[in-house]
Amino acid sequence: MSYTPNLKRKYTEVVMPHMQEKFAYTNVMEMPKLTKICLNQGVGVAVNDKKLIDAAVDEMTRISGQKAQATVSKKDISNFKLRAKMPIGARVTLRQNTMFEFLERLISIALPRVRDFQGLEVKGFDGRGNFTMGITEQIIFPEIDIDKTNRISGMDITFVTTAKTDEECLEMLRAFGLPFKK
Repeated sequence: MSYTPNLKRKYTEVVMPHMQEKFAYTNVMEMPKLTKICLNQGVGVAVNDKKLIDAAVDEMTRISGQKAQATVSKKDISNFKLRAKMPIGARVTLRQNTMFEFLERLISIALPRVRDFQGLEVKGFDGRGNFTMGITEQIIFPEIDIDKTNRISGMDITFVTTAKTDEECLEMLRAFGLPFKK
């Protein structure tokens, strides 16, 4: 008996029939799928303090349930005191079961903890069926202990799909349960 995340089961039982009804696909392979979720956190003040990168990587690892990587700068920028190959952020890419588990925690636990949350903006689509949203505080995730956090920072979350249009992606993410503004 294998483990299947709830949202993966919901995709086959609820989302796929909803998308078929809405867009009338002729083939199951035309149906858009959620390919991966990318989390990215830039730590610009890490130029002065290298410990902030380690803290960001640790927090991203706890949030995602998968080991995060430190990202490095590509070129020198003297105005920012930045040198090439200096660590300046953290990132992690989630796929398969860990992706669905993270999405479920985001929808059911993290987003309701955002102060004055009115829903997600529909402006985050890129024209190719992908959606990017920003979170201003990483402490909305229950894995982060507020007392041990030395700096509150935000992150970007990108949903990469096989959808051909933004409308298909929006409908699929709504069917998953992401709360978009009307």
